Amino acid sequence: MKENIKSFEEFYPFYLKQHSHKVCRLLHVVGITIVIALAITTVYHNEPILWFFVPIAGYGFAWVGHFFFEKNKPATFQYPLWSLRSDFKMYFDIVTGKLSLDSSKD
Repeated sequence: MKENIKSFEEFYPFYLKQHSHKVCRLLHVVGITIVIALAITTVYHNEPILWFFVPIAGYGFAWVGHFFFEKNKPATFQYPLWSLRSDFKMYFDIVTGKLSLDSSKD
């Protein structure tokens, strides 16, 4: 993994390169969608036990994408906060059409 990344602006392009496989990107979108739905459901129904499932849903789908499709190590292990921020940025960029699931179209 690239060392000496000093800013989020430097990190995000690196993050996108680590998420070039369309199935990996799709699995991230599915996971983040479930995370958002779980968070809303948890708050709306006041069911704190559901918070337990938030990281399982988010990381579970993402890590399947990395280990089985990208065949790389998730950036979360070295850059946890920038990676989390990037997860949501990539998610919103994809669902708003700013970014494609197919990285060759970026």
